[in-house]
Amino acid sequence: MGDWRTDPTFVMCRALADGAELASFAGGPFDIRTVVATIRPGTFDGAVLDDLPWGNFPHGENAREAVRLLRTGDGSARNSIGVLIGMCADDSRAAAALAVPFLIRFATDPHHRNRADALGGLATPARARYFGVASRDELLLHRSGPQHDDYDDYGVEVTGYPAGWAVAAARAAITAGAPVLLPLLDDSDPAMRIDASYALATAADSGHTVRSAFATRFAKEQDPLVRAALVLATAETTRAHPHQPATAWIRELWQDRAQAPEVRVAAAIGWLCLTDEPALDALHTTVDALATEERARAMDVLPWMAAAGCGEPGLLRCVRRMLHPDEPEPSDDPWA
Repeated sequence: MGDWRTDPTFVMCRALADGAELASFAGGPFDIRTVVATIRPGTFDGAVLDDLPWGNFPHGENAREAVRLLRTGDGSARNSIGVLIGMCADDSRAAAALAVPFLIRFATDPHHRNRADALGGLATPARARYFGVASRDELLLHRSGPQHDDYDDYGVEVTGYPAGWAVAAARAAITAGAPVLLPLLDDSDPAMRIDASYALATAADSGHTVRSAFATRFAKEQDPLVRAALVLATAETTRAHPHQPATAWIRELWQDRAQAPEVRVAAAIGWLCLTDEPALDALHTTVDALATEERARAMDVLPWMAAAGCGEPGLLRCVRRMLHPDEPEPSDDPWA
C-alpha cells in the first residue's frame, strides 16, 4: 500500500479532520454502510464490481483489484485475501467491508476455486481492534477502546474514516448473507466449518437463528476443534445478544469432564467473557491443566485464537491475560 496521506480519494476523511460534521456524510457516497446496502443478491458480475465507488474509501482500488483477482482466479488467492486482511490489521476496514458481499458469494459457491480463502477473510472487517486482544473485557467484543460519542464508540481508523461505519457495513452484509452461509456449518471440510462459525458469529441475531444453528451443529459435530469453534462462536453472538441459557450452557461445558479438552478450555474462555463473576478455583484448575503449549498451538487454527496471539499461541495469551494478569508479557528478544 502507498502512503494513505497522499491518496486523493480520502475526501471525507480530510473533511472530518478539518472539522466537518460526520452526520453530513451519512447516507451519501462516502458512507460505506449505504454503498454496501446497494449490492443486491445475484449482482456480482464484473460490471457491478467496477461500478461501485471503491475510490471513495481508503485503499479502495487495492480492495477492488483483490476482489477481481479472487473472482477470476487470476494470481494468488491467498495474496488477494492477504491484501484485505492487511487493510484491517492496519486499522483500515472500509474498502474491505465493501468486498464482503462478493466474498460471501465466492465462499458459498461450491465450484469456486477460491471459496475457502474467501470464507477465511470475509469476517475480518466485521471486528474492530481485535488483533492481539485477549482480555475478558475485550475478547469476543466487536467494539473496544475509549468512548467516542460522535463515532458510535468505535472512534476513527488510522486513516480518519469512522471505524463504526466500516464494521457496521461488514456486519450488515454478513447478516444479509446468513441464509447462504449457514449451510457451510455442515460443510465436509472442518476448516470451512470453523471459518463459517467465525463469520456467522458477527451476524445480527436478535431472533437467535444463528445461535440455534450453532447448537444444532454442535450436537452432531465430532471434530473437537470445530466443537471448540462453535463454543466460541456461541459466546461471541451471546455477548452481542445476551441469552442466559446460552451462558449457562457454556459454563456447564467447561465443567463437563466428558467433553474434549479443546471444548472445555474454549468454554472457559467464553464463560469468562460473558460474566463479571470472579474466576472459580475449579476453572483455574481446569484451564491450567488443559491449556498446554501443545494444545494451544493446535487451537491456533481457530481464528479467535490466531488473532489473540501476539508472539505466542492465542490460547496461552488469553489464559495469562484473563487468569494470571500479573504475569509479565513474554519477551520477543532472542537475546533476553
